[in-house]
Amino acid sequence: MKAIAVNPGTPNSVHLRDIPEPSLDQFPNGKGVLVKVLKVGVDATDKEINEALYGNAPPGDEFMVIGHESFGIVEAVGENVTRFKPGDYVTATVRRPGGSIYDKIGTYDMTSEETYYERGINLLHGYLTEKFVDEEDYIIRVPQGLTHLHVLMEPMSCAAKAVHQAYEVQRRMKVWSPKVAWVMGAGQIGLLTTLCLRLRGLQVSTIARSPGPHLKQEITEGMEANYVSTKTTDLDELVKQTGRPDVIVDATGSSIIAFESMKYLGLNGVLVFTSVTGDSDKHELPTSKINLEWVLGNKLLLGSVNANRDHFEMGIKDLALGEMMYPGVVEKILTNPVNGLDNYAEMMRLLVEDNSALKVYVNVASE
Repeated sequence: MKAIAVNPGTPNSVHLRDIPEPSLDQFPNGKGVLVKVLKVGVDATDKEINEALYGNAPPGDEFMVIGHESFGIVEAVGENVTRFKPGDYVTATVRRPGGSIYDKIGTYDMTSEETYYERGINLLHGYLTEKFVDEEDYIIRVPQGLTHLHVLMEPMSCAAKAVHQAYEVQRRMKVWSPKVAWVMGAGQIGLLTTLCLRLRGLQVSTIARSPGPHLKQEITEGMEANYVSTKTTDLDELVKQTGRPDVIVDATGSSIIAFESMKYLGLNGVLVFTSVTGDSDKHELPTSKINLEWVLGNKLLLGSVNANRDHFEMGIKDLALGEMMYPGVVEKILTNPVNGLDNYAEMMRLLVEDNSALKVYVNVASE
């Protein structure tokens, strides 16, 4: 069957290849789920893997199938599967457990091991193919009423986790009740994070470079948040308007902006980094001033990588509520379909060259 793959470590090696079809026999415990792939989302991670900034092939292979944002339909299940049946719409988590205690209790996204396993990213094949098989524990059902949002399930899980983790660590404050949030970046993660924070009742400013009017502003304002362009509004001026944020989530993909955000966080606040940056940027900051303010202000910096099953389920619930609160808004993120695995060159062109491509996804098959 067809798959889109790269040769990790070799820049611009994306290609189409044939790989063996998966089988439920790969899971002799009877817990396998065979999924026909309908759509797969791609993002900056896939672009950077193709640029050889990170990623490693699975053991025994010189190639890695990319794509970590899956959406498909169950074709068959093992004899011991209880959660799924043929015809169910599903997505799948990205990370797989290693050997640490965190991996063993289902929080494999919090592994304490240096080596990590992620489908389509590191040491495991991804979903940009015609079918895949995985264990029941890593498959999540997508409600019929949300299938029009298909490949947003995985990025939404990352947004849901970032916000959930911020609230979890802020239990240290006993009575923490945030009012103001900034989201740095208006890509898919930034916009979905905006949704999560708005659903919690926060006053949200979503901050990006380009001045509106444009689609990102339309989506942000459709969620009743405030779109802010750094080309027209200085962030020091924004502080005067909103007050210092209690929560900042960086989703820019820029380490410079992520660290610059430290200057604006409010007292007792939490800053969440979600960006994975594979470049070698360097940047000067007033480190002594930041250090003083962070120590005296009891501020917290938190890193949040991709999600486990619980976060996928949280994200799906937020998408469902978001559809009720802001009907039709989230779907606007899905901007650029590519038809068929054969069109991998167009998929990559959109990721590399088209700045207006908010969400690129491949229509792999029809039902």
